[in-house]
Amino acid sequence: MCQESDALVSLIIPVYNAQDYLPLCIDSVLGQSYRNLEVILVDDGSTDKSSSICDAYARKDSRVRVLHQGNGGIAKAQNAGLNAVRGDYIAFADNDDILDRRNIELLMHALVKTGADMSKGRWRQFGLSQMQNVQREAGSGAEEPGTITVFTDPLRAYQTVFSKALRLLGEAAGRHSEARYLNEANWCRLYRADLWEGIRFPEGRYAQDTAVAGRLYARMNKVADIDTNLYNWLQRPESVTHSKQKTSFYHDHIQAALENMALCREKTITPARSYYTLMGNLRYERNLEASSEGTSQLFVADQEAASTALGYLSLTQRGYCRILSGLRLLEKAVYDRRIKNLA
Repeated sequence: MCQESDALVSLIIPVYNAQDYLPLCIDSVLGQSYRNLEVILVDDGSTDKSSSICDAYARKDSRVRVLHQGNGGIAKAQNAGLNAVRGDYIAFADNDDILDRRNIELLMHALVKTGADMSKGRWRQFGLSQMQNVQREAGSGAEEPGTITVFTDPLRAYQTVFSKALRLLGEAAGRHSEARYLNEANWCRLYRADLWEGIRFPEGRYAQDTAVAGRLYARMNKVADIDTNLYNWLQRPESVTHSKQKTSFYHDHIQAALENMALCREKTITPARSYYTLMGNLRYERNLEASSEGTSQLFVADQEAASTALGYLSLTQRGYCRILSGLRLLEKAVYDRRIKNLA
């Protein structure tokens, strides 16, 4: 496929204690068929060999830039990368994941061809036992996409097209529902750089991706989806999303959901996904409170804020949100069981 653009793409990789997987990730980035890359490795105070691995790659490839900083969390690392970008387009990757060789090429083709603000591809989860197969397939490069689907009003799609069962029904009806699925992840996307002007991740908080997702989608007019796997997401039990959480984790997700619900109210969109996030994390927070002595002021404040936000929803909106939330909970039980079985 001919590349319609030779514009510089800045690819940001926050790095923290990933010495066992980091070289595989960086190799998959430097091996991209799209060559005009600026690879920004943000070492967030790693205590293993990750820092020296980053520096070694910078010495070998002039496209690699390394930023070293004290440990401040993924949001601080992502922001440092955003503040340093020079490219016209921005992409992200996690430090233990593997990109398909044609990831940037195909995302760029879709974005330029359609005039979209962001392009995205499909991804898959994999376990450590599948590493060699994933490396081989990713290195071979994806086939030409069967369909590039363009859709508008991505904020509405983000809030409403998140149930897998309903997406399957939509696909069967020819509505390209899977293409309209958006979550909070930043990887396997290619953004126009100007979308990030004035937007940064909230530092010192969990749910940093959820906190900016709504604002980003509200800025976009068009999104292009490629029906091809372009990204491989490693599942490790020690990762943040798979580890035991604490009250602050749930509180931060509640705050992010409330912020997105306020944005939806402004845009007259039913916040079904944010309702699901809000109610689920309130439930987890409540269960955690029940196992401790007394009730924290943080939990009381979260309950009051949630009650206020829910009061803005009509009865019809609440019913719709409850139905989608219940369906998504059933799907999550199946998803969690499948992911835990990845080895």
